[in-house]
Amino acid sequence: MAESIARDRLPVAEGRRGGPLIVTEDVELLDDLLRLCAAAGAEPEVHHALPEGRGGWEQAPMVLVGDDAAARCRGAARRPGVMLVGHDQDAPDVWRQAVEIGAEYVLRLPDAESWLVDQIANAAEGVGRPALTVGVIGGRGGAGASTLACALAVTAARSGRRTMLVDGDPLGGGIDVLLGGERAEGMRWPDFAHSKGRVGGGALEESLPALHGLRVLSWGRDDWVVVPPPAMEAVLAAARRLGGVVVVDLPRRVDESVAEVLAQLDLGLLVVPGELRAVAAAKRVASMTSMVLGDLRVVARGPYAAGLDDHWVAHALGLPLAGELPLEPGLLAAQDGGRPPGGSARGPLARFCTAFWERALAGGVAGDGAS
Repeated sequence: MAESIARDRLPVAEGRRGGPLIVTEDVELLDDLLRLCAAAGAEPEVHHALPEGRGGWEQAPMVLVGDDAAARCRGAARRPGVMLVGHDQDAPDVWRQAVEIGAEYVLRLPDAESWLVDQIANAAEGVGRPALTVGVIGGRGGAGASTLACALAVTAARSGRRTMLVDGDPLGGGIDVLLGGERAEGMRWPDFAHSKGRVGGGALEESLPALHGLRVLSWGRDDWVVVPPPAMEAVLAAARRLGGVVVVDLPRRVDESVAEVLAQLDLGLLVVPGELRAVAAAKRVASMTSMVLGDLRVVARGPYAAGLDDHWVAHALGLPLAGELPLEPGLLAAQDGGRPPGGSARGPLARFCTAFWERALAGGVAGDGAS
């Protein structure tokens, strides 16, 4: 049970921070709090009484005071993020103790464990504004969705933004191949298949291959592994908590795992070649995707069949036009030479992606007429 006696939110900040300050002499309570900190990926500082000096109490991202130690913490400086924690559901004077130490929450274990793990992880990670999360989907096979996803991620990273590229298609062959990183050390999706509960954002980022200034979560080349929806949701949520941008390369089908990803997207881009068959196929993809994703936009790709253009494609699908994907001569040759899509800052593809991010990060991803 977690009960609040203040409306202020816990303090957050950019970047990873230390773990909470724990103040208690209750061995059983301390064991439980250490276990919860471990689950949250945080390393706490433990004291039996109010730390001497001003640094520890004021600077910790959050403070967990055992109900056995409340009297010893009287007189501490008032600060946000103080919680009074115990096991006894009927402890007398608990609210008086909470007021005396300036606690915002009164927690009773084990009822509040799940909630407390999330708060510890948030404080330790310094959770701020979540990442702008963009999914890229092909209207038909070979539409160029993976190429665009890579280019968006490479372009965002080159501009200095914290960037993660997530491969959401287990049958796509591994998006790390497009980046020339199929042999790069780091974890892949099969390593997260059994993830349950919360995944630490910092630990996720540090475990993934670093390629071209960004982190990449791809599929391996071994036997196909099913990643259950809870694991998919937990991993993407961890990526989003890091801030910056997250780009997800999505399959054309929508199953339960893909639906978990779609639910966390801020925006979807549907890449559609300018052909009647491609538009017909994209309409089915859009119908399934739009059941979960509220903001889906078209990226049209030439060359176009007679009588078609980017506006016609978007109008036929009944979706806003996010832009027209330019052709980039020599793209395949550049990839063979180790340069990823969007790797040339002056190339048409990189310029398209730069313009997209400028609009998206300003809160105004362009609709009809954007290019």
